[in-house]
Parts: sequence; structure tokens; C-alpha cells
Amino acid sequence: MDRDQERDQERNRDADKDRNPDLDRNRDQEPPPPCPGPERPRSRPGPTRWGICSAGAISHDFVLALQTLPPEEHTVAAVAARDLGRARGFAQRFGVPRAYGSYEELAQDPGVDVVYVGVVNPAHLPAGLLFLRRGRAVLMEKPMALGARQVAQLAGTARDKGVFLMEGFWTRFFPAWRRLLSLARGGCLGSPLVLRGELGFDLRGVPRLRDPGLGGGALLDLGGYGVQMALAMLGGAEGQPPPQIRAHGVLHPTGVDESVSLSLSFPGRGLASLVFSMAAELPGGAALGGPRGWAELPTHMNCPTELLWGGRRERFPLPPTAEPPNFPHSAGLRYEAQHVRECLLRGLTQSPEMPLAESEAIAQLLDQARQQLGVSPGVTTDPPE
Repeated sequence: MDRDQERDQERNRDADKDRNPDLDRNRDQEPPPPCPGPERPRSRPGPTRWGICSAGAISHDFVLALQTLPPEEHTVAAVAARDLGRARGFAQRFGVPRAYGSYEELAQDPGVDVVYVGVVNPAHLPAGLLFLRRGRAVLMEKPMALGARQVAQLAGTARDKGVFLMEGFWTRFFPAWRRLLSLARGGCLGSPLVLRGELGFDLRGVPRLRDPGLGGGALLDLGGYGVQMALAMLGGAEGQPPPQIRAHGVLHPTGVDESVSLSLSFPGRGLASLVFSMAAELPGGAALGGPRGWAELPTHMNCPTELLWGGRRERFPLPPTAEPPNFPHSAGLRYEAQHVRECLLRGLTQSPEMPLAESEAIAQLLDQARQQLGVSPGVTTDPPE
């Protein structure tokens, strides 16, 4: 072997020593994928498509409230009433594309995401079960049903089916209410100890409220507002014992509760004193106090737009509606509708702010109060809207 051949072999050996074995192993593999480009913008969710069950006064106001919200977020897809003529008149008035003469047809409509149930109290249970069993999300006008047993049936069906259900205590979504709750939970009042509230109207012109067969009475119509407030403001942590409730009142000749005083004591925590009447006008306010101060909703504890605290009056005005509503501050129904949309977009089956367990607790307390007053629950088999 000559010297040139020896030098070539030496260079080859040196090159073998310097070679990176990892690079050799990777030569036969696929080239790495290219770096990802910028993420495409996600499409915005479409509007929540509402079905309206009943063409009555509260459904009228609910649709007025929906019209104050962006149409790209909320739309009314269909309305149903037991009288097709009423449903068509409602649809024509509000520009609703589909009208049905039965609730079953509404339950089968694939173009509906959630149903607002605004029928009279005795029809809440059958209507709610119909929609839940068809897989339709439900916003149920309060009270959820006529008693704790019916509420448990609705809540159990929603849980079993994995379908969204919420009781329409619109109060909890008003900005003034949320402000009061933030003061209470933020320690601005100290630990809240006392709640005082009253709500009363002259409702002698509303026959259903004096009819036991239609779920009449002050407690079912008005009392839930105070009870839910007491649970939210004084209820304390989950797992604590429920409050003790004492009821005193005056019954109407038909046997329903006309004016009622409630006392709810939360052992070791606080006291709520509440008055409700469907015969007398009352200021309608509520005050919450603790060792560091108090805050007050001066009027309309069920749909507040003002808050007094720290020597200031905070105002939370409502937007105007396209036509006059049937009930005060009905534009505020928009807030619970917004909350329902948020829950549905998140895939929730119940509201974290108005959970099913709390609806069940409210119904149990109202049952106890009605029993103490001697109110006999009567139920008609064919309630009107």
C-alpha cells in the first residue's frame, strides 16, 4: 500500500470518529413537520334560539326583554299555546317564525335550544317534564312547581337526562342584587346577621291568585323572593343545617294565604323577617345588616334597580322596551336570559347561581310555611294559561 492510500484510510477513520450517530439514525426518518401557522379565528356561536311556552302576560314581557338584547345572541324561534289562534297572534305581534297549538309540537321542534315556560303554576310540572324528557333545556318561571315533591321530580328528571333546568328567580341576575351580594360576601357589612324585607301588591283583580286549584296565594307568588334572598344572604356554607321557619298569616275565604309574615332563623348565623301580601301595597324594599353597616334595596326587592349603601344611592337603570310591559321592571328578565345563554354555551346542566338544590330548599321551606298556615294545596287537572 503506498503512502497516498494510507493517508486516505486515515482520513476516513477520523471522519468516522467525528460522525454524530444521532444524525445518522435520523437520516432515514421523515422530515419534521412545518411550524404551525397562526390559529384561525374561531367562529362566534350563533344566537340562542328560544321557544316560548304559553302566550300569556309574562311570556309577552319575556319576549320584550329578549328584544333588548343583541339579535346575534338571542332570537325567538317558536311559540306554543293550547289555542293555536293565540299562538299565531303572539307570533305575528313579535315576528316569531313558528307558532304551535300544542306544547308537544314545540318540544319536537329541532330549531329550539331552550324553552321559557310561562304557563300558570299547576302546569309547570307537566310542561317541564314534557320538555326535559324531549331533551330541551328549560327556564321555568317561578315557582318551579306547586311543592317540594313536584320540584324534586323536575330536578331529578333534569339530572337523569343531563338537560339544563333553572328556576326563573330573575332577582339573582339584576345588577343591583349582585352588588348587594358582593357587599355581603366581601365583608363590607361584616358577617350579615339580619335581613328585613316586604313585598305587597293589591292583586284583587287577579282571580287565579285566590284560587287554590290554580296554585294561588301570597307565598307561591311572592314569598319565594324573600326566601331565596334569605338563603343567599344568610344561608352560609353548603352542608350547614337549613333555617327554621315560622309562619303567621291571614287566609282568604277561598283558603289561600293572603298576607303572611315569615321568620327564618339560621342557627348561629342570622335572622330574616319577611312580610308578603297580595291584598295590600307595601314599599317592597329589603335591608341587610351586619356589625359593620347595612345596605338596602329601597323598593322592588324582587327586581331592584337601586341600592343604598355607605350614604350613597347607586342606580342601575333598565333599557326601554319596545312597548309597555305588563309587570314592573320586566326589561330585567333580560339578565336571566343572558345567564341561561352563558350556561348553555359552557355546556352546564344547571346554573351555578341558581342551582337545583336551592330550588328544592326553597320549595321545602314554602311547604313548611303553607302547612303551618293551614293552606290546603289544590290542583286543577286542566289549568288555563
